[in-house]
Amino acid sequence: MDEIVKAAMAKWPNVPHCYGWLGLDARGQWFMRDDRAQAAGPFALLPGERGQPSKGSWLRHDKLIDFIGRNYAADGDGQWFFQNGPQRVYVELEACPWVWRLQPDGEVLSHTRLPARITESLLDEEGHLYLVTDLGVGRVHSADMALAAEAVDSGRWQPQDIERASLPARFGFEPSPQRRRQAAT
Repeated sequence: MDEIVKAAMAKWPNVPHCYGWLGLDARGQWFMRDDRAQAAGPFALLPGERGQPSKGSWLRHDKLIDFIGRNYAADGDGQWFFQNGPQRVYVELEACPWVWRLQPDGEVLSHTRLPARITESLLDEEGHLYLVTDLGVGRVHSADMALAAEAVDSGRWQPQDIERASLPARFGFEPSPQRRRQAAT
């Protein structure tokens, strides 16, 4: 976490948390969700839901994306957030808290550019590949499936079947802190 963020948290410790305004899609892209986007629907549909998701505006500013990535973490309830100065901005997840980018040398990097060590690979009913790592669970970026296929074909990874709907409970993350909060009130 950035030192400036830690200082802001110490200076203003009671800033209310923010829900529903930031989303992370399955390709590791960040989306800002204003009132209109939130009113149009959820960031992502949960397994079995019907309807149209409403992602909002795709963030493309490199310095902002890097800032979010450096200050991205989870609370004790598995809710992922971006610590924006003194304010905690909870993140709506389309798939998982991490999106993995595979490198030609075999290294795995998160969407926030952190290196990860693989402990397990999983394949859901729709053919999405997930890696369980020392950082947690994440989905492999769709553009990296050729490298993933090489890892599977060579026997380095042996994906086990998993139902997508079971991922949050099994790996302890909350896909929608906003929905959780609304259900609690």
